[in-house]
Amino acid sequence: MTQDINIHLPWFILKSIPGIGNLLYKRLIDRFKTPEQVLATGENELRAIRGISKKAIKGILNCTVEKEAKQKLEGIKRAGLCLVTLNDPLYPPLLREIPDPPPFFTYKGTLDTGSPCIAIVGSRNATSYGLETASRLGHDLALSGFQVVSGMARGIDTAAHRGALAATGKTLAILGTGLARIYPRENTRLFHEISRRGTVVSEFSPDTQPEPRNFPIRNRLIAGISTGTVVVEATPRSGSLITARLAAEFSRDVFAVPGNINSVRSRGTHGLIKQGATLVETHTDIIEELHHMVHAEPVPAQLRAGKTDPLDTVQQAIISILDPYPQHIDAIVDKTDHDIGGIFAALLDLELKGIVKQSPGKLFSIKEEQP
Repeated sequence: MTQDINIHLPWFILKSIPGIGNLLYKRLIDRFKTPEQVLATGENELRAIRGISKKAIKGILNCTVEKEAKQKLEGIKRAGLCLVTLNDPLYPPLLREIPDPPPFFTYKGTLDTGSPCIAIVGSRNATSYGLETASRLGHDLALSGFQVVSGMARGIDTAAHRGALAATGKTLAILGTGLARIYPRENTRLFHEISRRGTVVSEFSPDTQPEPRNFPIRNRLIAGISTGTVVVEATPRSGSLITARLAAEFSRDVFAVPGNINSVRSRGTHGLIKQGATLVETHTDIIEELHHMVHAEPVPAQLRAGKTDPLDTVQQAIISILDPYPQHIDAIVDKTDHDIGGIFAALLDLELKGIVKQSPGKLFSIKEEQP
């Protein structure tokens, strides 16, 4: 523990200095590489940093916050939380790209920086349609190789997390409280399940209460860590729209699920669609936009369980081409060295085996595993 404190203490000292927020902190690290180097820097070099105040310079040159910083760090260690800093290889690379990433954050669970993240957010007071849609999207996107990110709030967030867990996939909850203050309380069981099978994250001190101002701050992490943000239901003044706006500012994809034109909970999502967000009916609409982010398509359940006869060369070639998004027979032929008759016969055989699905218009796709 002493070694960890010595490693992380400079990060907490620099964060505790008045006048140094996340934006300035990142500029300092970009310039000087480590907090130790910042704290050892002279006045003239500090003055060259854009946006730095006299108050911040004085705080760095005459550092008096070490005791306070050490107490904060010891509180995290006592709570049994893991800690990752901006320079750590475990720090999510997309989050590092935003203008004001947290210099460090705490987490419980297993931090996975190898799988792409997709955020699913929406109304706390969701309709049954919204809850079912969020759960289904969470389930199907988790099966497709994404980590499903949300804020563990009531409604859409909870449904998205539960959908991913039901698929035995990965989910990541980013909280607007400290990790020692689970909110809402009815999600205590969900919190522990995510911490066992995914990750719960917070940039706040462990005992931070659910203050309203913390949630918009949290929303930038949800948008920043994700390749894209899906809004399922949102009123015109919903916090989910803040997450969507931040995603757009970070040059990430924004998706929106259409709803009932008479429902106030659909006005926010319809507004996003009018502004250019990608309309989402199923997870394949998202996969089409972000297919380059998915490391591998899931193996069909029938193949994993060994329920089919061995596939011949043509069938194996087709399986390597298809994904959940339907492709026309001509496109499949163009991607293989086999004739159309052999491919069509192989596709029909795969369809009979329950591996491939045929849609009207000679479109074929991998048959998705059902929830």
